[in-house]
Parts: sequence; C-alpha cells; structure tokens
Amino acid sequence: MPFGPVALFGSGETSRAGRQVHERLFQRLPQPVRVAILETPAGFQPNAGLVAAKIRDFLVEHLQNYHPVVRFVPARRRDGVYNPDAPLVVEPIDWADYLFAGPGSPTYMIRCLTGTQTLARLRERWAAGATLAFASAAAIAVGRYALPVYEIYKVGADLYWADGLDILGALGLRLAIMPHWNNREGGAELDTSHCFMGVERFRYLRCMLPSDTVILGIDEQTACILDPQSGQVTVHGLGQVTLLTQDSERTIPHGQAFPLAWLRADPVLP
Repeated sequence: MPFGPVALFGSGETSRAGRQVHERLFQRLPQPVRVAILETPAGFQPNAGLVAAKIRDFLVEHLQNYHPVVRFVPARRRDGVYNPDAPLVVEPIDWADYLFAGPGSPTYMIRCLTGTQTLARLRERWAAGATLAFASAAAIAVGRYALPVYEIYKVGADLYWADGLDILGALGLRLAIMPHWNNREGGAELDTSHCFMGVERFRYLRCMLPSDTVILGIDEQTACILDPQSGQVTVHGLGQVTLLTQDSERTIPHGQAFPLAWLRADPVLP
C-alpha cells in the first residue's frame, strides 16, 4: 500500500480554512474517522493536555458529518508515564487512521521522539496508508532540517538549523519546512515574516543549508496536501506556498496544484 497523504499547515488548523483541509482528508477515510492527536510538541507546557483537547473539540464540533473519534498520544517526555516508548502511550497510533500534531516547540518534539517507538509506529502507519497532518511547530519538526524558532527568536541563539525528524525523507524529500511564512505579528517595527526570522536573518539561514535542500514556506491560514499516490501537492486556504532551492524560487497560490517532484532539489523549476 502506498504512503498516505500528508497535510502541512502554515497556521490556522482550527480556523475555517483549516476545517476545509481536515474535511478533504476525512473524506478519504472510513467512518467514524479515528483520530490520534500527538501531544509531544507542547509536552513541556503544563497545559499540554488542554492544547490537544482544543484540537479534539474543534474536530468533533466542526466535522460532525464524519463522526470523528479522538484519542490522545501523551508522549510528552522521555521518562515516567508519558514515555514515548511506553506501550500504552504508543497504542493509539496503531488504532488511528488520521494522525495529527501541532503547536509547541519543534526542537522539543525532535528531542522527545528521536529513536522512539512513537516515531517508529508513526512512520509505519503512514507507510501503511494512514493520513498525517502537521501544523506549526510539528510541521517544522518533520523536515530534514528544523528551524529552532524559540531558540533564535526568543532566546537570541546564533543562527543554526537542527536536524529534523525527517519523516518526509521516505519520499526522497530533503525539506526545511517554514510555516508562518507571511507572518506580520511584529507590525511596522519588527519583520516577523519567514517564520519569525525576518528577511535579513532568513537570507543567512538559507545559505547555511546544504544545496540539495528545498525550503517550503507556507503562509498562515494556508496548508498544502502532499499526495504520494497521485504525485501531486495541492494548496488550500487563504495564502500561498513558496518553494526555494539554492538558486530558484517559485510561489504557488491557493487553489493550485504542483508536482510532488518540485519538492526535490533535482528538478529545475520552470
């Protein structure tokens, strides 16, 4: 069986635009749709359970026609009852057809999941046809290289890239995924575009990546769905996605599709 589809949200996974993306994916799945929400990205927060519960409430309330049944994967830390290697923690992944992870810290998610049974089973379920959906921090974490947003933007660390979970490497992709691409939170005084990095810092970050890496920038309130079976990527929501290789750049607006091969550095983008 081929790999299942993957949705990458720039933000807005619980917005009206986000609901439409979830619905497109739910339409392909048997009902009731079985959803597992991974708590890891926000696992360092005292309210990690509440973060996941809000996602559940949104799916249950706004996608009632698909009768979603939601369970949680509380893989919050590498010790105690929340250990991502614990069988009871991992079990909902085997049960679910739709696996979601969202807000939090990408580097925390990477540290907690690398080499664990939670990550191994996630990969196996996807290879068996399950659908994956990643938003914000989780979208960053699943690429080959991950942007340490908090460390740079909040703490003031020198610019660098962390090794990501590289889940999409199974498709031959070497991605650096950057949600919040068109963020304007800083207003006129602070450039927070390019996932809070701003144009100037991003210019240096881009040069730090290996030449075979593709940067996938996803606007807020926007998502793209990668479909390995059709070999297509479709853009949904209010904005666009931006593809950058070492020497090329292309934008694809919402409502459009492009070949999955464009996410590899080998082809020359027209």
